Amino acid sequence: MAPNSSLTFNVHRKEAVLIAPAEQTPHEFKRLSDIDDQEGLRFHVPIIQFYRYNPSMKGRDPAKVIRDALAKALVPYYPFAGRLREIQDGSRKLVVECTGEGVLFIEADADVRFEQFGDLLQPPFPCLEELLFDIPGSSQVLNAPLLLIQVTRLQCGGFIFALSFHHAMSDAQGLVQFMTAVAEMAHGYLTPSIPPVWSRELLEARSPPCPSFAHREHDVVEDTKGTLTPLDDMVHQSFFFGKCEIAALRKHSPPHLRQTVTTFDLLTACLWKCRTVALSPDPDEEMRITCIVSARGTKRGLKLPEGYYGNAFTLPVEISTTDKLCKNPLGYALEFVGI
Repeated sequence: MAPNSSLTFNVHRKEAVLIAPAEQTPHEFKRLSDIDDQEGLRFHVPIIQFYRYNPSMKGRDPAKVIRDALAKALVPYYPFAGRLREIQDGSRKLVVECTGEGVLFIEADADVRFEQFGDLLQPPFPCLEELLFDIPGSSQVLNAPLLLIQVTRLQCGGFIFALSFHHAMSDAQGLVQFMTAVAEMAHGYLTPSIPPVWSRELLEARSPPCPSFAHREHDVVEDTKGTLTPLDDMVHQSFFFGKCEIAALRKHSPPHLRQTVTTFDLLTACLWKCRTVALSPDPDEEMRITCIVSARGTKRGLKLPEGYYGNAFTLPVEISTTDKLCKNPLGYALEFVGI
C-alpha cells in the first residue's frame, strides 16, 4: 500500500532478477579514479521518472522493452554488470571486478493511473519506497549489484521508471549517458551513439600530491555552532521559482550583474544569504557554500574524452562571515558564487 497526502494505491512486484549483458563480456578488474572512490561517494542514489502513455507503445510491455534494451546496453557498459571490491593493501582503493553478473531488475504493476498523481509529482515523493523497492543487501557498497531498476506499469498504459545507482561508478552526467544508450538500444540502435570511455586513470591524483593552493573545501570544521542540520532532522519541501520570482530576485542584483547573472548563481546566492539570516549564527561564524562544478568540457583544461562516464566534478567552497552575509546586499553573495 502506497500512501500520499490524497492518494493511495497498491503495487504488486515480481521477484527481482539479475539482468546480465546480452553478450559475453571481459572478466577483468578496472580501477576507479580518485574522484570516484572518495568516501563521500560510496552510496546509492535513487531516481524516479514518470511516463505518460504513448500511443507508439500500444501492445508493447514497457518492462520488457527496457529489460531487453538494458541487457544490450550492458555489453559496452559491462563494468555496471560487475561488483565493487576493495584492494587489500590497506589503501581501501576501489576497483570494479567485471564479473558479468548483471544488475537488479524488478517488474511491477500499480492500480493507479498517471493523471491521479496530479500535483503530487514533485519531491519529496513519499511513495518512493514502493516504486523502488530496497532489496535487502542491494545498497551495500561492496560485492553488491551496482544498479537496481524497477519498472512499474500503470493502469493507463504509462509507467514509472525508478533506479538506484552506485555513485562511485558515475555522476549524473555519466548516468544520463548510460541511460541514453539504453534508450537507443530500445529504438533499435546496434551500438550507442556515444561509445563509453573508461579512462579513470585521467583523474588519479599525483603521487605525492602537489596542491598549488589551499583547498578549504577539505577543512575539518570541528564546531559548526548549530549551523549544520543533520539530514535526518530536516523537513523536505519543494519551492518553485518561476519567471516572476526570478525577475524579482534579479532586481536585487547590482546593476553590473543584473543582465548577465545566471539563474543558478542568483538562486544560490539568495539561498546562502537567506539561510544564514534564518539561522542567526554568531557574527564572526564562517558560513560556507558549496556547489558542484563539472570537470567536463574544454574550459576546465582536463580534456576528458567524450564518452567518459565516471565522476568528473569537484566541490569548491566559498566562505564568508555571518556578519558580512547578513549586512551586505545580495550582490555581495553573488560576487562569491559567480563563476
